[in-house]
Amino acid sequence: MPVHPRIKTAFLAPLYVAQLVTSAKSFLDNPVIGSARLNRRGLHVGRVKLAAALCTWRRKRLSRRVPAEWREAFDRDGFVVIRDVLPPHEFAAMRDAILSYQGPAREMRQGDAITRRLAVDPAMLHRVPLLDALLQRQDLNALFHYVASFQTTPLHYIQTIVSREGQNEPDPQETLHADSFHSSLKAWLFLNPVAAHEGPFTYVRGSHRLTRERLDWEHRRSLRNPTSIDRLSARGSPRVTSEDLTDMNLPEPEGLAVPGNTLVVADTMGFHARGTSEHSGERVEIWSYARRNPYLPWLGGDLLSLPGLAERRVGWLWSFRDRYESLLGQPWRAVGTRSPMDHPNLDSGRP
Repeated sequence: MPVHPRIKTAFLAPLYVAQLVTSAKSFLDNPVIGSARLNRRGLHVGRVKLAAALCTWRRKRLSRRVPAEWREAFDRDGFVVIRDVLPPHEFAAMRDAILSYQGPAREMRQGDAITRRLAVDPAMLHRVPLLDALLQRQDLNALFHYVASFQTTPLHYIQTIVSREGQNEPDPQETLHADSFHSSLKAWLFLNPVAAHEGPFTYVRGSHRLTRERLDWEHRRSLRNPTSIDRLSARGSPRVTSEDLTDMNLPEPEGLAVPGNTLVVADTMGFHARGTSEHSGERVEIWSYARRNPYLPWLGGDLLSLPGLAERRVGWLWSFRDRYESLLGQPWRAVGTRSPMDHPNLDSGRP
């Protein structure tokens, strides 16, 4: 017998309230977060402001280890572009080793794009020592910590993006959006060049800053009925229009065409997207990600960042979601042993 929605909400109310001090962001799945009545009184804006204040406080404590040029670029723009991360001969050797590596792979389809990921795990690091050395560099890790606002080790993957492949549905990653209401880290080290017409990383400069205009926009969006807007926005990853950017006094998005051996590190609270690709093609990158509870007042304390554990997390995460797929869902489908440049299995992954 189906449970009445009001009974379910009352039963789960303690959980919904507890999620207010976590990274939970879905207006659709949490009726407290999505309450127009509470948000009219400032609930959502209060969560955004508190998360931003704690992030600023943590970053101040992490700033001294970051090269000044990188820190200034990030504070101004919300992202950093670092060209020639490795000497050319080291980059070429690392790239060749990564592209020839074969390991367990996962794939997901979103619209007409397929994403494949291989975990940067102990087996890969053993086979590609230049990658291991790169990920242990103190200057890069200081930047990762600063952008993430935590001393945490990102999850690292080898990621392949295949664009314009097999379907007419648009890739949702090509729509300008923020990942969440709070700061988090994503980074891309491109193993091959990305031209302006090949789906470059696109960002709205300065959109990571919590201005009065951004707060007003956050307040307005918190009052909308989550069932009346697109699902990704309703679940806390808001899509943004040109009119919204104008209202927030923000510039137009900028596509970053870059050569290989370029690292881009960004705060994905800022508005970003994968630029439109004019034709089918693929690119390979080292993709890194870190997001923690934005309300934690300390910098470290992430036990899973310890050596010996950090490089095994991706495999554990995939296995955990496989086991509890009926409860959590599992968009990343196992496709066997692959190399980054293998042509994707077009039947794998879910829309």
